[in-house]
Amino acid sequence: MTKRNNLLIFILTIGVFGILNTEMGVIGLLPSISEHFNVSISTAGLAVSLFAIAIAVAGPTLPLLFSGIDRKKIMLLVLGVFTLGNIASVFISNFTILLIVRIILGLFHPIYCSMAFTVAASSVKPEEAPKAVSKVFIGVSAGMIAGVPIASFIDSAFSYEMAMAFFAIVTAIMLIAALIFVPSMPVKERLSYGTQLTVLKKPILWISIVTVVLLNASVFGVYSYIAEYLETVTQMSSNIISLTLFVFGGANIIGNIVAGRILTNSPIKSILTFPLLLSVVYILLFFTGEFAVPMVIITFLWGILAGGIMANINQYLISSSAPEAPDFANGLFISQMGAQYVVLVGILSLILGLVTILLRTYMLTPTKQLSKKVS
Repeated sequence: MTKRNNLLIFILTIGVFGILNTEMGVIGLLPSISEHFNVSISTAGLAVSLFAIAIAVAGPTLPLLFSGIDRKKIMLLVLGVFTLGNIASVFISNFTILLIVRIILGLFHPIYCSMAFTVAASSVKPEEAPKAVSKVFIGVSAGMIAGVPIASFIDSAFSYEMAMAFFAIVTAIMLIAALIFVPSMPVKERLSYGTQLTVLKKPILWISIVTVVLLNASVFGVYSYIAEYLETVTQMSSNIISLTLFVFGGANIIGNIVAGRILTNSPIKSILTFPLLLSVVYILLFFTGEFAVPMVIITFLWGILAGGIMANINQYLISSSAPEAPDFANGLFISQMGAQYVVLVGILSLILGLVTILLRTYMLTPTKQLSKKVS
């Protein structure tokens, strides 16, 4: 990989970090937003939920609409919108206007992220694409992990306005870096919207989408309740729980790197091995949940596997199913039992996910063999 490509991927990665930081960091500011705008905590939570809804709406649509535009122009547009939106958020005094700004930012979020994955993959040899994409995913993980504590720290040490200003500073720096260092990147083969939408006719794409949904459920279905699990089953203190969750987040970044390297060398084995290993981790989680030290170790292993699955493997499943429409495919990628038994949700989802992986692999292999015969 050349120095120029390394610089490009670095800018893409930090840009993604800035965007994810804007999305997730607000979670750490909800008490201050509640006080600043004189609304309840649940109402303040709309700043997070409406942003997420905007991403869900824009994910399958806006990357497609922007797919024929010069990549540098897209970077400058989205980073410019985020910079202006974050600057405006420092001075906004009306909560409704803040929500409108958050919705606008949410709509632009998948445009940049989809483009970043596509550019990273296309900037290197095809076999090196998963490794390049994994570097961009470090920005995703870092934004999700660090966004909340960084924003919360700045808020408590300085002010709510300074925390919002931090979001703007990160995206502004990346805007300037993209303007100076990123060359023009026109789309060489512009595909019509109709041509890209035809990938929706491919059964393997829908199998992949279902697989991604199930694999995400296998991770988030457990993660959503892990704090309660650690408190009630493992009986950890709140400080130790926070440390354990931080370990999980840090392991996510390691998982991005590991999965990127493994996918480069053996993609089929990777998309089978990671869910199988995660199912083993969940079984261990179920039977050793009462012991604190094993739980921290298991959480670390879980974080590595979860990071690889949620990011690299899921992105690979979707993008490899529709390589002829990478922007659209990446946009698609960006759409009560007791506490002890919540891990069974993860195990069940993994079993279903493995079934669809096997079905997908069976469907894909004959296609490869046929293409080799034709050539």
